[in-house]
Amino acid sequence: MMTKADVTEIIYERKRAAGLTWAGIAESIGLSEVFTTSACLGMNSLPRDKADRLVAALGLPQEAAAILADYPTKIFSQQVPTDPCIYRFHEIVGVYGQTLKELIQEKGGDGIMSAIDFEMHVDKVAHEKGDRIQVTMSGKFLPYKSW
Repeated sequence: MMTKADVTEIIYERKRAAGLTWAGIAESIGLSEVFTTSACLGMNSLPRDKADRLVAALGLPQEAAAILADYPTKIFSQQVPTDPCIYRFHEIVGVYGQTLKELIQEKGGDGIMSAIDFEMHVDKVAHEKGDRIQVTMSGKFLPYKSW
């Protein structure tokens, strides 16, 4: 039986072999680039019709559609990552995490930003000091409730 990790590995292989981009894969199934990539990496599930489209677009085994549509178990390392790109995001949260919390709560009240009702976009933006990467995150505000 295939696992989410097996499906991810096959997707990587097909993506490389065909010279595809995550944006192109996402467009072919009609979802956002960030969400599609996350689902292909096993951290989100695809609606079954989108999973079927992905299987067809990449020529994956039919069994992969059910696995892509299955609920994920979101397990990730709690250690400091060593990959430089991922480490920098860890560093950003380490340096600015408390600041983000303070500003979210000052503007929205006692609560959090949802990672479930959430959108994220990654863009390359021209800048006079050199190109920049712009990450935009938007999550529903979830107030804590008293009872």
